[in-house]
Amino acid sequence: MSEDEKKAKRSKKATTNGTVGLFDPMTLRGMTVRNRIWLPPMDTYSVLAQDGLPTPFHYQHYVSRAMGGFGMVIVEATAVTPEGRISPCDLGLWADEQMDAWRWIVADAKAAGATMAVQLNHAGRKASTGCFSIGYEHESVPEEQGGWQTVGPSANAFGPLDKPRELTVDEIHAIVDQFRDAAWRAYDIGFDAVEIHAAHGYLLSQFLDPLINEREDEYGGSFDNRIRILVEVVDAVRSVIPDTMPVLVRVSATDWAAGGWDLDQTVDLAKVLKKHGVDLMDVSTGGMIPGVTIPVKPDYQVPFAEQVRSRAEIPTTAVGLITKPKQAKKILKSGAADAIEIGRAALRDPNWPLRAAHKLGIPTEDAPYQPQYVRGAY
Repeated sequence: MSEDEKKAKRSKKATTNGTVGLFDPMTLRGMTVRNRIWLPPMDTYSVLAQDGLPTPFHYQHYVSRAMGGFGMVIVEATAVTPEGRISPCDLGLWADEQMDAWRWIVADAKAAGATMAVQLNHAGRKASTGCFSIGYEHESVPEEQGGWQTVGPSANAFGPLDKPRELTVDEIHAIVDQFRDAAWRAYDIGFDAVEIHAAHGYLLSQFLDPLINEREDEYGGSFDNRIRILVEVVDAVRSVIPDTMPVLVRVSATDWAAGGWDLDQTVDLAKVLKKHGVDLMDVSTGGMIPGVTIPVKPDYQVPFAEQVRSRAEIPTTAVGLITKPKQAKKILKSGAADAIEIGRAALRDPNWPLRAAHKLGIPTEDAPYQPQYVRGAY
């Protein structure tokens, strides 16, 4: 029996027994992830050449977390078009010429045992913003400094950012095609999974939210119309990748604002996406409406993942101020989610899974150590 077959068998046994642990494998379609400690997509704004190409920094950042034991590594928001970048320093997959720069990162992270996913994104009205390397943080970058005209479902600005231009229907169709083409590139590069970013107030979530989307055509108004572009993106992505390759969708389960996007709509969306071939919902919240009050505390987003998982009957991940191994273990044991995403704590500690294994009493031989580092085990 091959190692992949052994992992799949352990994953099936854990699911059947209903006692899933942090270091149990997880299978989605034809892909088995070695454990349930995942690195969420977190922007680093480190493409200093502003060409969308990953750099040695990105190699070190992602490969070190793969060597540190994370099961799935989800690469940060990667733009499907230059105008879809959150900042000029975002990663991109909008051109074939960008593909080779990715291959060594993906290949070496996979060689270290991680499953590699990439989050595809269009920032919409939240595009063309500044970052640490160019200034204009939390502001729109002026065109003379490399910024651009932003777009959205409607001509509504996000807080102090510049007003976007409303997309035409033809432009919406073109963006769907851009997601499709970027997904094909991700597959050709060697990524194991694709995540579609429909959260945090970026373009696809802007269409979802009734407080932002004021369109009166087939992409606005009713629930079915507001989710239309996301469903079309999912279908387009699935059309160019193998049936064995999972598709994940990141969603904000609520915008924390009265009359806006909420948990019930998220559950209904998850049910639809499941029918269209989505394998897992990466459940977060917020980022859509500026100035709202969010009750940030440990586990504050976990109940949303639990509700989506139970009501839509689809696997979910939990994220948000999950920092301690026993805390993560408890969430899995409760059945609130199928995997745990460790974000800011992973920025502090690339070896968080290895430390968690020690804290939870996992034998060294069962922890995801690289052979070169076993002598330094906790």
